[in-house]
Amino acid sequence: MKPKVSIIMGSTSDLDVMAKAAKLLEDFEIPFEMNALSAHRTPEAVEIFAKGAKDKGIKVIIAGAGMAAHLPGVIAAMTPIPVIGVPINATLSGFDSILAILQMPPGIPVATVAVNGALNAAILAVQMMATGDEILMQKLIEYKEGLKQKIVKANEELSEIRYNFKTN
Repeated sequence: MKPKVSIIMGSTSDLDVMAKAAKLLEDFEIPFEMNALSAHRTPEAVEIFAKGAKDKGIKVIIAGAGMAAHLPGVIAAMTPIPVIGVPINATLSGFDSILAILQMPPGIPVATVAVNGALNAAILAVQMMATGDEILMQKLIEYKEGLKQKIVKANEELSEIRYNFKTN
C-alpha cells in the first residue's frame, strides 16, 4: 500500500491536532503517511521529502506547524503537490501560525484551514482527490450527507426540550 496523502507536523507535540486528519483518512480508507519534519531543525530532510513527494505518489500534503509555522510554505516551495497548511495553536492563539501560513508569495500557494483545523484539512484533501475518483466522490457525498443528518437529528432532539417560553 502506497500513501496518497502525507501528514507532516513540525514535532510530535502537534500529534493531538494532526491525528484528526489521520482519523478521517482512515475512515475514508485512504493510505497516508505521518512524519515529523522541521523547517528549522531538519531543513535537509524537509527538502528531500518535498522534492520526492510526487515520485512517491503523494497527491496532497497536509502540513501542520505552530509558532513561526514555515513548514507548509517551505514544502510548497519545493513541490508541485498541493499543500494544505494547518496552523497549530502553540502561541498567540495560533494567530502567528495563521499569518506565517497564509502570507505566501505569489506562485507558492498554501491552502490554509482554521487553527487546529486538521479535520478540515483532511476533508479538503479528500475533495481534491475526489475530483478524479468517482468512488471517493461518492464516499465524500455520503460523508457530507451524514453531517446534514446530524443536524436534522439535533433539531429533533431540541424539539423535545421544553421551556415555558420556548415556541418550537
